[in-house]
Amino acid sequence: MPPRLLIFEDAGADRLKPFTWTRPVWDLRCGIATLAEKIVAAYPGAEILYHAREHLGRTILEDLGLRILSGGAAAPAALAARLAGPLLLVNGRMLAHARMAAQIPIAGPEEVFRSGETVVAVRLADGSVLADAIRGDVLDLAYLPQLPTHRVNLPVITWPWDLVNQNSRQIAADFARMGQGGQVLGKVHPTATLVGAENIFVGPEAEVWPGAILLAERGPVYIGPRAVVMAGAVIEGPAAICEGSRVRILSKVYEGVTAGPWSKIGGEVERSVLHSYANKQHEGFLGHSYIGRWCNIGADSNSSDLKNNYSTVRVTIEGEEVDSGSLFVGLLMGDHAKSGINTMFKTGTVVGVGCNVFGGDFPPKEIPSFTWGGADGLVEYEFDKFCLTAERVMGRRDRKFTTAQREMLWHVFEATAARRAERLKR
Repeated sequence: MPPRLLIFEDAGADRLKPFTWTRPVWDLRCGIATLAEKIVAAYPGAEILYHAREHLGRTILEDLGLRILSGGAAAPAALAARLAGPLLLVNGRMLAHARMAAQIPIAGPEEVFRSGETVVAVRLADGSVLADAIRGDVLDLAYLPQLPTHRVNLPVITWPWDLVNQNSRQIAADFARMGQGGQVLGKVHPTATLVGAENIFVGPEAEVWPGAILLAERGPVYIGPRAVVMAGAVIEGPAAICEGSRVRILSKVYEGVTAGPWSKIGGEVERSVLHSYANKQHEGFLGHSYIGRWCNIGADSNSSDLKNNYSTVRVTIEGEEVDSGSLFVGLLMGDHAKSGINTMFKTGTVVGVGCNVFGGDFPPKEIPSFTWGGADGLVEYEFDKFCLTAERVMGRRDRKFTTAQREMLWHVFEATAARRAERLKR
């Protein structure tokens, strides 16, 4: 039997909303890869099990082809049988690296590994003791017996802006792990300029058009399979333009940008992550931002990422105001959110899942999930109308808005109703 590893969600997933409303924490993207992909790469040959909150199970199966262990997924006896035997648990919020398996070996005595105050891994002789704990929405490790603790120094994602702040380093780390620097497998026009070619990868069927400039002296530039860099675009590394993504004509892409699979970017973008299937393809500035799946940012929209008084940015996550400790935090936009043309986002604005933001002046800094409007006021976005839009948006990319996705989003709609009602009273 190969060694086994369980990637799990803990209560820290709540602090990564609105993005973790619609995906497990380990499916967040930082660098070229998702958090789960980094963990899997650190333990080659291991059998991988996945844990996530129950309401995400069917969409994870559709999107990623993975069957998860979760509350309600199976009877305790069946879960115990599935988990029986030696098992290493790894926290899905961890940023794994190539040396992680040396710090947390998959085999060995029972032990808890902590980085700071966070349990990042637990090694068990018999995983069946988790059968009751795993039936909760997140994995409650209080069920485990007291085990020896080993301290490690490994990065853990706590807040959404951590994903942005770590992105440049993670692009470089993922690029080094993939070992593909200096390869051009797609089509590069003779008038394109590649500076630091040894730090550039152009994937199969990718295209780099006339006059495009890839600057990889200060960090790698990854152009994934079937990606397109259009004429005159400038990309400064570290940067990742992932599979099927498109950089528009004359775009300015500064360091620390990830365009996740099948995204479109244009205008001026700096230190930002577009998870996948996201559009920011027109003029306007996006900086220090994280944009979810199926989002669209309207033409000439801008996000502030630095306050005029140069103080640290305060951000509201699900009603909790937090000092980010950072001078730079831009726009945090959950899945299926949209903005109209000329939208102006304040520093540290959070837009929830399924929102439609438009109108003159600055919209509020906190826009709860499934709301419609802007500076002139917000109302609840009717769920059926939202679904019609989602179906049209996904259909334009030859993807179906499935029953499983509708049910998952309905769960989010109901779960966010109280916060939405409280916010709309103002």
